[in-house]
Amino acid sequence: MTRGLWVTFEGGDGSGKTTQATLLEIWLRNQGCSVVRTREPGGTEVGVLVRDIVLHHRGEVAPRAEALLYAADRAQHIATLVRPALERGEIVVQDRYLDSSVAYQGAGRVLDADEIRDLSLWAAEGALPDVTVLLDLDPAAARSRLNAADKPFDRLEAEQSEFHERVRAAFLELAASDPHRFLVLDATLPAAELAAAIRARLAPLLA
Repeated sequence: MTRGLWVTFEGGDGSGKTTQATLLEIWLRNQGCSVVRTREPGGTEVGVLVRDIVLHHRGEVAPRAEALLYAADRAQHIATLVRPALERGEIVVQDRYLDSSVAYQGAGRVLDADEIRDLSLWAAEGALPDVTVLLDLDPAAARSRLNAADKPFDRLEAEQSEFHERVRAAFLELAASDPHRFLVLDATLPAAELAAAIRARLAPLLA
């Protein structure tokens, strides 16, 4: 997995990941790059089914079952979409990866973060992105954004503020432990300013 470039976007719900991933995709295509845009869960046909369970199932999903479902989605996603794209030399722009599992299932669900990370790495055969953009946002501000969007919350968005505080802290801890891979940005900055910072980080890699 050395010929392509793999960029993932992380952060709490409402932090603007989709907006920035879209802006990056447009910019890359304008540079003449071949781009594969994807997400977890839900980047494959199997992933769509998993996404419906983990985010929209009305009944209880045990924390460990939830973690295993995300790992199953990840194994399928890497094997059938991400790895082949990178081997073709394409740029993969991805919304969420294993850092989300460590933050949400590890810290949020209060499972062992190291076990969650090891499970994800096993599922993905050790694959890690070249760059991970973390859009950091206070959970209260994120909730205001989600409320303004006026759409039903999924299972994770609906969790209490303490859950989202743990998730944010876990993301920042992950970034601090791997500064070479992570680009941490203040998600309250204007979208254009964030997009420029992301392009600046990637430009040397594209060259």
